[in-house]
Amino acid sequence: MTEARGSAGPNGETHTRHTPGTPCWVSLMVHGLTATQDFYGSLFGWEFQPGPQQLGPYSRALLDGHEVAGIGQLPSDRHLPIAWTPYLASDDVDLTAETVRLCGGTIGVGPLDAAEAGRLAIGSDPSGAVFGIWQTAEHYGTTLTGVPGTPAWNELLTFESASVAKFYETVFAYEEEPVVSADFDYVTLHIDGRPVAGIHGVGHALPRDQGPHWLTYFEVVDTDDAVDHVAHLGGHTLKAPHDTAHGRLAIVSDPEGARFALVHSPH
Repeated sequence: MTEARGSAGPNGETHTRHTPGTPCWVSLMVHGLTATQDFYGSLFGWEFQPGPQQLGPYSRALLDGHEVAGIGQLPSDRHLPIAWTPYLASDDVDLTAETVRLCGGTIGVGPLDAAEAGRLAIGSDPSGAVFGIWQTAEHYGTTLTGVPGTPAWNELLTFESASVAKFYETVFAYEEEPVVSADFDYVTLHIDGRPVAGIHGVGHALPRDQGPHWLTYFEVVDTDDAVDHVAHLGGHTLKAPHDTAHGRLAIVSDPEGARFALVHSPH
């Protein structure tokens, strides 16, 4: 968990094309698509519409008509970790995927076209953390930020930040801003001087059942109420609400075990 979260932008900011390297979409693959839609629909007020079917049944989550996230159904024979996956923008997903391989990462899916929406790949960094790459065609990704029910921040939890930060900087041309602290290993990744993601080295505090992974933060009106709602809907609290310099946060999981953070940011 971090106290080094950046700002996601003004209230209700809408986006079109994302600068390469910017987290532009978050997606979750689950076994029970309908039940998962019910969970997040109740928690965040999302509505759903069908999306590209290249990865199987897939729905886009909408908030007030704006696309904010995607939820898809895993094939019954795939036993992958259930986890929110951030997609990082690219102008050329094939070139980015090749760079991932050259820098010690792997590509597990794609690159492939998602109908007319765009082109994608799913890969992992040298520590094993999974992320997506998205090249826009008709689908620009998340088009609303800064309001409750939208992704607010993405953060990589890993063993130590230095080596994996070099990987992401090489692949996506981030600028790095380390947090100078003897006992806090954190790097903020910037594009054009703006913080877009974080890397938190937590050593042996990583969950043993998960290893290095990306964590998506979602903005909420009231963190404590949202945590109570998660429990009522069948989810779990992994880290209770607590105050930080960047708002009141908690880490929770949905009924299938996907971890995510809830944050009420000071505005």
